Amino acid sequence: MINSVVLMGRLTYEPELKTTASGLSVINFQIACDRQYQAKGEDRRADFIDCTAWRQTAEFISRYFHKGSMIAVEGSIQTDSFTDTSGNKRKSVTVVANNVSFCGSKAESGTVNPAFSQPAPSYANADNSDFEEIVDDDDDLPF
Repeated sequence: MINSVVLMGRLTYEPELKTTASGLSVINFQIACDRQYQAKGEDRRADFIDCTAWRQTAEFISRYFHKGSMIAVEGSIQTDSFTDTSGNKRKSVTVVANNVSFCGSKAESGTVNPAFSQPAPSYANADNSDFEEIVDDDDDLPF
């Protein structure tokens, strides 16, 4: 059996890290994914998908993702049935995230690494005395 889903979208609200009674980290979040197809003249539409992550994945999301962040989620679909307070049978669908990845730019995520924010060193004035020019007078190709 295969139950696999890959999504990319933006977080619709600030995710909040929680801890279960047994000490496991868990986070619930929702992503908005644009629909591929729109009829002519129709406004853009999106699907709002509930997701849950556990343990290190939950801590990673809490640390690096915020409302509006672009995120890629790989996981599986989990369905639950329940009866609401009015006695109606309901079904909920959630994506349980196994892996998440950054999708937006560094500026969007707000997590710029200081090591990469400095300009790259310039080698324009480097000393070339240690290098020897290779001269190939042979017109025959080795292959």
